[in-house]
Amino acid sequence: MLRILALLQEAGGAAAGGGDLGAGLAVIGAGLAVIGAGIGIGRIGGNMTEAMARQPEAAAQIQNGAIILAALIEGAALFGLVIAGFIK
Repeated sequence: MLRILALLQEAGGAAAGGGDLGAGLAVIGAGLAVIGAGIGIGRIGGNMTEAMARQPEAAAQIQNGAIILAALIEGAALFGLVIAGFIK
């Protein structure tokens, strides 16, 4: 764990001109937020497709629910990116 923190500090120092560990952790946090959102939206899309194949008559309701859920996930990911951007 200490070795990872040392590597992050070196990477942050090389990129920012100083030894700012917070900037490296912010980049990792932003990346995790984006990856998590991608996984979540992908799962919603896959499950939506499966549900629509099982019940075609409920396709409109399923699609509306999936779009709302995807928008909520995108909002949470954007919030994570903004918070990660404020960390210095």
